[in-house]
Amino acid sequence: MDLSAILPSDVQWWSLLIAIGIAVAGWVLSRYARKGVRALLTRTPGISETVAHVASRVCGYAVILLGFGIGLAVLGANVQPLLAIVLIVAVVLALVLRGVADNFAAGVLIQTRQPVKVGDEIRVDGPDGLITGTVTELNSRSVVLLTVDGRTVHVPNAMVLGDPIINDSTHGARRSEVQVRVSRGGATVDDLLDQIATATAEVPGVHAREHVRALAVAVSPERLTARVQFWHHPLHGVPVTADVVRALAAALEDAGRVVTVTSEPAAAPLTPPDQV
Repeated sequence: MDLSAILPSDVQWWSLLIAIGIAVAGWVLSRYARKGVRALLTRTPGISETVAHVASRVCGYAVILLGFGIGLAVLGANVQPLLAIVLIVAVVLALVLRGVADNFAAGVLIQTRQPVKVGDEIRVDGPDGLITGTVTELNSRSVVLLTVDGRTVHVPNAMVLGDPIINDSTHGARRSEVQVRVSRGGATVDDLLDQIATATAEVPGVHAREHVRALAVAVSPERLTARVQFWHHPLHGVPVTADVVRALAAALEDAGRVVTVTSEPAAAPLTPPDQV
């Protein structure tokens, strides 16, 4: 670009000194602005170190550009071509980095409003269905999950805000259930349900503040089918459920009953089609 088309020919030496001073002052102020913004955001709850670092750098660059712009204005320069170039570059960057900007803005909202936090177990839509994992990192681009089978999943921040997610940890507890099929042997339904609920409540890991519920699903003279609902830590569902299955089977077998306990109810047996 030809600078003579921007700067006038009658620039005074004092104007040049003032412009240089303003530019230097802008550069110095940009350093203090970066430090101040970073210190402020670091102390703000929900703002990560990464977000604070990027925001402080953007603020510093903005102060530098403002200083140079004021310096050119003092020199009497025609800054309209420069403004046009800045606008063109800004538009191009906005188009090219639109996805990055969306994820960055979403990351700021996630870390500020905290719909998910590090340590939460969440479920999100994946290519093959729901993906369940524990949040291990929140950065400016994605939410990083560690699945139970050891896979690492990077979920874009914009997807976390734009699509439905299931947070299993917000309540602080999660309910699971098992199904029990036990022979009655002359016992009443209420007695069997009480025995099942008591045995379940004694399992380590089952919460006491939320009561265990044993609900009759099917009753016949020979058998009772019950659904047992219990609460536990959000991340301990599999081991606690396994302990409940073992404890119920042992307690009912010790009482001399034939019992089947399963955490995943079996599908209904196939029946032959009606004969025409």
